[in-house]
Amino acid sequence: MAPRLYVGTGGFSVWYSNDLGQTFDRLWGNTGLYSETRVWSLNWHPDRPGEVLAGTDSGIHRLDVATHKFTPVPSPMDTMQVWSIARSPGNPDLIIAGTRPGALFRSTDGGKAWSKIDAGIPATCLYVTYPRVTKILFDTQNHNLVWASLEVGGVYRSEDAGVTWKMSSTGLISDDVHDVGVMHNGGRVLFATTNEGINVSHDDGESWKQQPFASKNPYTRTITPRADDSGVAFVANGDGPPGSWGRLLRTRDYGKHWENAGLPGDLQSSAWLVATNRVNPDLLFASSALGQYFRSDDGGESWEALPRRLTETRALAWIPA
Repeated sequence: MAPRLYVGTGGFSVWYSNDLGQTFDRLWGNTGLYSETRVWSLNWHPDRPGEVLAGTDSGIHRLDVATHKFTPVPSPMDTMQVWSIARSPGNPDLIIAGTRPGALFRSTDGGKAWSKIDAGIPATCLYVTYPRVTKILFDTQNHNLVWASLEVGGVYRSEDAGVTWKMSSTGLISDDVHDVGVMHNGGRVLFATTNEGINVSHDDGESWKQQPFASKNPYTRTITPRADDSGVAFVANGDGPPGSWGRLLRTRDYGKHWENAGLPGDLQSSAWLVATNRVNPDLLFASSALGQYFRSDDGGESWEALPRRLTETRALAWIPA
């Protein structure tokens, strides 16, 4: 059986593919999640292989991958949009979730109980009215170190596994931050993607500087290091949300230089997401904002356009069968 790909959409719930993205099936309302739910995030943890956590516009739901049934995870976020979910690499019971309106919530018992964190996130912001936490990222080597990106609101950092936070946005070219990513090359290299391009930090986010790349538009959405610690990472580029064109950028040297990763054909919206997994780092999936999908079987050296198009896509995850 092939690995399973999950797609979270902006209004048609979760879809899945058991044949490497050649065909897709929809998880309908009888699975326990309303079939027109907006799904903002998907989280899978290798120590909990039988479940996927879905952040939706009605809180968090847990998907049993064997039965394809959803059950709600009751929390203070039940009436909020959950834009991001992260579990500690060393402890899957430690969960941090981020919402719109902008807030952070933390659980230490696998989601049974939650506490809201006073991170000092502003109540309102430019452009999207209420900030949204677009990404929560645990460092893969130091699990006490966590970052959160806000659209719109900059970057926040925790040094105690999410108990306390402080703003870490000095030098950002824009506080409209869409994603954060981390790579290790003897030191720690941190990236933040924004509407005005890529930022890089070599001091854990204490300060930032712009990382130039060649493009007709600086808008960047997600950054995804390939899951093999090789120095390869991918950045989604385009002309906005959802945009009218896009391309995927690749670095081979921990973000010093960027090149076109060569997604085939014409993207009709901004490139948006890349899914990777340590089980097989050569297998990658990518999507545009409006549901064009691509697969690579060689670590991103070449890509195949997948035949099915869906709709606005907000989350991608592939898990081993």
